[in-house]
Amino acid sequence: MATTTPKSKNGKGSQSFRSSLAGFFGSALEYYDMYIYASASALVFSQLFFPDAETTGLLLSLGTYGVAYLARPLGGFLAGHVGDVFGRRNVMLATLLVMGLATFAIGCLPSYNSIGIWAPIILVLLRLVQGLSVGGELAGATSLTMEHAPEGRRGFLTSWLIQGIWAGYIIATLAFLAIQTLPQETIMDWGWRIPFWGSALIVILGLYIRTQIQEPEVFEDSKAEARQAATPISVLFKHQKADVVRVIFASFLLVISTTVPVYGLTYGVNVVGMDASTILWSTILAYAVALATQPAFGILSDKIGRKPVMIAGNLVGGASAWYFFWSLYNADVTGIMIGMVVTISVGFAAVHANYAVFFAEMFDVKVRMSGMAIGLQLGIIVTGFSPMIIQALTQRYDGAWWPAALVTTIACVISSVAIATGRETHKVPLAQLGKKIVIDESGDSSAADQSPAAAEMVPSPTA
Repeated sequence: MATTTPKSKNGKGSQSFRSSLAGFFGSALEYYDMYIYASASALVFSQLFFPDAETTGLLLSLGTYGVAYLARPLGGFLAGHVGDVFGRRNVMLATLLVMGLATFAIGCLPSYNSIGIWAPIILVLLRLVQGLSVGGELAGATSLTMEHAPEGRRGFLTSWLIQGIWAGYIIATLAFLAIQTLPQETIMDWGWRIPFWGSALIVILGLYIRTQIQEPEVFEDSKAEARQAATPISVLFKHQKADVVRVIFASFLLVISTTVPVYGLTYGVNVVGMDASTILWSTILAYAVALATQPAFGILSDKIGRKPVMIAGNLVGGASAWYFFWSLYNADVTGIMIGMVVTISVGFAAVHANYAVFFAEMFDVKVRMSGMAIGLQLGIIVTGFSPMIIQALTQRYDGAWWPAALVTTIACVISSVAIATGRETHKVPLAQLGKKIVIDESGDSSAADQSPAAAEMVPSPTA
């Protein structure tokens, strides 16, 4: 049977572009908010919220960045359940609104000198709310986009969600570069709050776009053909628990995005003594180049497969991280820029453009959001705490640069092994992805033998 581009029910044609655009702006907001927090935790939060901690203030500040990753699995569980039972669109609206409100509230938070211990407590609570939001965002946006996408273009269209992540990072970095031009006293007083308040503009635009999209036909057809599982998570772990475990370890690829730009900023400013703007401009350069390379890697994965592109990207990123941190230790500005571009714009871009679609393609439509969200958010707990782990090792070894490179490489190797054990899914039709799970009238589930691997095993005419 010939495949056709999914049509919206109102007859106005494919919604693939709208879903990609909605995902782009949602990702931009989510990761703008995450990165302004990361930048603030590296540059000002230790003084604002942990002034009595002395040498451990920076460690505690980076710890508040990582604490959101503890809430992300719970966010993944909640969003996965709602998305698989009630629809992807509702989840996308909720995650956007929750993240925007939490970020704006952080910008209004009094410092430790104003309200004492309540300042860091409320900061941690708001950071946990951010984590709940991010826990379901990417899984919802990815499921919606890939389920609307024409066959053969899932990788390319889904890569635009990731473009939103880089756009958010770039806007956040530019915001802090602008703040850095203010007097230090002004920054510590109210200047640091401006990027947090600015997120309200992205929320308004993102909410408008997300109200214009519809549920994918493959999801609605699934609801019409068979009863939805009352508890998708139980069905997921009954039939596809191995895929959840695979996603957990494959998610270690995201460590690069934290160790290089986030910890790199911390190390360069606080250990090497460099000006923050040098590293921030290097980060912007790498992200800007990645805006061009990521769609190319998405197209490439549609042509040759997700696995070879992602494994190669992991290996390049893990290796080039050594050059980046060595250059950072030596305050070599040219080396920092080259290392940042190779690590982020080439190595990481190859995995970053494709991990979302690769993870989503592992699962049946009835449990797709739950499988991707739970596996991803459990896996990237390591990502959130990697700056804190590296900082502890760096202090233990008198400011050494190599712990950051070593942690990055180990994470990339683990991710590559997990990806290599997975099925190749880039040519598998949408309706055949994952095991076909059927829910009977009693609510019990069964899985037909229609895995992507079986779908590709077509007998030879001469067999």
